Amino acid sequence: MRKLLVPALVAVVVVGGLFMWKSKQASAPTNTAPETASVQAVKEFTMTAYYDPALKKPIYSIPEMNVKKGDKVKIKVTNTLGMHDFVIDEFAVAKELPLNEEVTIEFTADKAGEFVYYCSKPGHRAGGQWGTLKVTE
Repeated sequence: MRKLLVPALVAVVVVGGLFMWKSKQASAPTNTAPETASVQAVKEFTMTAYYDPALKKPIYSIPEMNVKKGDKVKIKVTNTLGMHDFVIDEFAVAKELPLNEEVTIEFTADKAGEFVYYCSKPGHRAGGQWGTLKVTE
């Protein structure tokens, strides 16, 4: 009987020790912050840049875009007539728009306000080829 008592006692001590160790691990504070999913919204726009013969001026097909601060902005622009580019000074965006090619422009709207996007070709901005990017908090 004594031969069975020693292994049983060892087993109880080992199992009890493991149980106590596991419960201590589960309740111990950790130095790492809980993982939070940082989801960045993506706002997409598709527009054309062209010279409108009826209006006799260069234009963008979208005169205003609205996003929130922190949004990733993705703009697809196709130049269908004339020579154009796409510029937003405050976000360091400046892209040439080759004829009949879709150009993708991406940036993060990291500041709030109203920002003008425009074509920097001579006379285009003054002629009306510009729009407003509104970034709200």
